[in-house]
Amino acid sequence: MSIPMRVFTAVPMTQGHAETCCSWRYEPPYDRIYSWLPWGQMEALGIEFGDPDVREQQYVSLLDAEGALCGFAQLFPMVNVIRLGVGIRPNLCGLGMGKNFLLAVVHTAKTRYPGLPIDLEVQDWNHRAIRAYQKAGFKITDTYEKWTPEGIGCFHCMVYQDY
Repeated sequence: MSIPMRVFTAVPMTQGHAETCCSWRYEPPYDRIYSWLPWGQMEALGIEFGDPDVREQQYVSLLDAEGALCGFAQLFPMVNVIRLGVGIRPNLCGLGMGKNFLLAVVHTAKTRYPGLPIDLEVQDWNHRAIRAYQKAGFKITDTYEKWTPEGIGCFHCMVYQDY
């Protein structure tokens, strides 16, 4: 079966988009890192896109040509770098759309923060994500351990390389 190429557009993340992202459930082992708290908790705690100011400043939603919500991205400004966090709708994972999805996110980051390097972190066991990041132009530049809710985890830092 041939999967049509998707074109993604980044738009400001609305509260409705945020609520929808909280309802997404991923299959193991991805559920450990991609599932959010229920929307009511996110909003009550004011964390991540549950905080309207953080949502407006750092989050975008990725829509397909029909306007369907396909994923989200966080563009987190750090010292001299923009750190990405991304999530794609669970039923779209593993279908070969990651490269186009990530290139839309990179384009948005480069437009908002011209001249700054773009990076992301990924756990070393997440081979599916690593392959997608590599296809989109990210290269592993560092590997390190850090604390996760499950204990110490091994992470790669991947930096976007313009072709």
